[in-house]
Amino acid sequence: MRTLEEVQATLEIAKVKEEDLQSTAYCLTFGDNVSSGDYCLMELDETLCKHIEAGKSLIIRGDKDEHAVLCSDDKTYDLKIADTSNLLLFVPGCKTPEQLTLPDNSTQLVHAQIWGFSNCYWELRRHKPKLKKLKKLLMENPYNGPLVGVQEEEPGQKYAIYELLERIQASKEEIEAHLQNIHACEIDGFWRLLDFDYEMKLLSHVTQLADSESWSFSKVPLSVCLEELGPLEPKAMIEHCLNCYGKRYNNEDGQVMYALDEDKVCRATAQLLLQNAVKFNLSEFQEVWQQSVPEGMTTRLDQLRGLALLDQSSKPETISLLRVEDLPEDTLERFNSLFSLRQKWTQDDIEPYIHDLCGEKQTTGALLTKHARSSMLNGKKVYNSRRPVAT
Repeated sequence: MRTLEEVQATLEIAKVKEEDLQSTAYCLTFGDNVSSGDYCLMELDETLCKHIEAGKSLIIRGDKDEHAVLCSDDKTYDLKIADTSNLLLFVPGCKTPEQLTLPDNSTQLVHAQIWGFSNCYWELRRHKPKLKKLKKLLMENPYNGPLVGVQEEEPGQKYAIYELLERIQASKEEIEAHLQNIHACEIDGFWRLLDFDYEMKLLSHVTQLADSESWSFSKVPLSVCLEELGPLEPKAMIEHCLNCYGKRYNNEDGQVMYALDEDKVCRATAQLLLQNAVKFNLSEFQEVWQQSVPEGMTTRLDQLRGLALLDQSSKPETISLLRVEDLPEDTLERFNSLFSLRQKWTQDDIEPYIHDLCGEKQTTGALLTKHARSSMLNGKKVYNSRRPVAT
């Protein structure tokens, strides 16, 4: 091993002034049987460092055919290998200059052993969770209501939360939030997606009861709903329906109440109508739609953003079902799919179908600038694909 005098002699030969350097010199030696494959290095931001220091875990998720992602409790990160021209050394116990305290004008030599080395490291970038697969898995066995008599349950896989965590590339909080967004419900320890017709049946029971009791849609009592509708459907399903289509609160007497969300009810009713037709005459649809929602609720076309597509160029104008959740998650594939459906889009029409692709501090305008070309058509700005699209 080198001595301090040998280090100082080497500096003198190299014509490097000792006072220009840190007062502590490290003499590094390789340990026995060290190779570059012994360790993987990962660059963490301050948030993830605190996460690890608090004793929490980071989990890498992905099937064999998927690009791996790293998940904390509430966020998802893309994993990419970053190469570096400098050799990265793994030296346990190595201290930075700020951690070293020495008397003034004193120098020291520290011997340290290299445990591993690498010329690359894992780089993390915030990534939107990949949640489309979640609904696909739950649709393998949708819930159609309780079994009647000798009726047997439909065959199909059911998933508990730990099984979803193994299959879905997202953090636990992101998965739980999406389960709520798609109106999934935990039944007998398994997360189930309600068959849409059954979900609408439950909603119809609630709105018809509100109508017969002359309740305000903002004052629907939970206890009465459970008492009156309990003989028709499981009470847990009635409460689940209220949670999906209303906001829970307590009135002045402490009674649990729900305020039904007009937009959600109208949107669900529109989906029920549109799913049975390829295209609908717009004016006829609006008339039937308004007649189909509970009396006292008002339908508006802006309630259908990301659910239905209007074709104002056709005569008469038409409307068809196009749900954003049915489109590809990948940005390039999403734009290809949209431009294969329609060659030219206005920003108002395409925005609901690309808004979920935006990353942090990214706008739909920036996405369109990158993936589409703008032009003017009849005095309106429209967007078409930058590349040939297979139809």
